[in-house]
Amino acid sequence: MRILKKIFTKNSRPDTGGNFFMAIEKIIGFKPQNIEYYEKAFTHSSFNRTDAAGNPFNYERLEFLGDSMLSSVIAAHLYKEAPFGDEGYLTKMRSKIVSREHLNELGKELNLVSLVNSKVPPSLYGDNIHGNIFEALIGAIFLDKGYVGCEDFIQKKVILPYVNISKLEGKIISYKSLVIEWCQKEKKTFAYDVFDDNGNEGQRFFGVKLSIDNKIVAKSRATSKKKAEEIASKRAYFAFQKKIDLK
Repeated sequence: MRILKKIFTKNSRPDTGGNFFMAIEKIIGFKPQNIEYYEKAFTHSSFNRTDAAGNPFNYERLEFLGDSMLSSVIAAHLYKEAPFGDEGYLTKMRSKIVSREHLNELGKELNLVSLVNSKVPPSLYGDNIHGNIFEALIGAIFLDKGYVGCEDFIQKKVILPYVNISKLEGKIISYKSLVIEWCQKEKKTFAYDVFDDNGNEGQRFFGVKLSIDNKIVAKSRATSKKKAEEIASKRAYFAFQKKIDLK
């Protein structure tokens, strides 16, 4: 972390010999024109840094921009490659590609978190920081290289290695939505009973009991209610997979 602080504090301008510059060049595949965009993309809000105009200097606004650019490029690709799909189909396919889970995987694969400048210990980041930084990086590329450069990066890092339309059609992005949809169609009652389940780990956990037709069919435990519900739903899905897949 000390090395990273030196990189960010000393190399506030493009420096072809800087460690951060070289790390970014290796990730994106070309030389950055304005390294400051990328510094911003890897600066956590906890660092409390501001630019010359006094505006916040962190990745949050770039994350918003990157999310929009990623959705735009993916939408254009699907429109071209899936001419048979209607609006609903294209929206669902795009959601699978840009799901938070998938973006987190992409961020982890590139080890982006290792370049984050923050006063928060990495152990407290949370899983979503991987996807957030990935989106911020795309936002920085757009500002630095424009739409064409941004599209080229997304093609190389997302579309070519991961976007297979036939495989995506069968990919499940939310087991909870799938289970609820099945219960509603089959007129079954369902309930997620969420409760605090704190053990001796020193961290807050949530327990979930998923009941269908007043019978507990799955249990789970996780660090958030959303995760616990999704895990329980996944277990319920595999318990009823043959029936659900026939819906």
